[in-house]
Amino acid sequence: MKDITKTYTNNEITIVWKSSMCIHSRNCFNGLGQVFNPAERPWIKPENAKTETLMSQINKCPSGALSYYKNDEAKTENIEVETIAEISENGPLLLYGNITVKHNNGTVEQKNKVTAFCRCGASNNKPYCDGTHRKIDFKG
Repeated sequence: MKDITKTYTNNEITIVWKSSMCIHSRNCFNGLGQVFNPAERPWIKPENAKTETLMSQINKCPSGALSYYKNDEAKTENIEVETIAEISENGPLLLYGNITVKHNNGTVEQKNKVTAFCRCGASNNKPYCDGTHRKIDFKG
């Protein structure tokens, strides 16, 4: 899977989209279709909503593929939150909070907000969910 990162700004915040993390939950365009429309280019138009509305919708992204930072703050912000694990029905294990992922090749990755881990075993982006559970009709 090709790893693409794109940014979109309304001059107050910058929205970051990471393709390799996206599980296509559809939370973005189901909740704010005037901003998030995958049928259009660019597919994210932050000028079509208020900053607070954008941040609220982005915070609902279960995989963390969508994130944002305020343009007047640093991009790398470590958020102080409790870590919570949630098993989504027929989908990924969602971890909310600050975590460190140690990969089998020795690399270490810092994650914050929401991270979606594969439970079906079929992801092409392990340990992360890539939405394959829908294609294989995973139940669990």
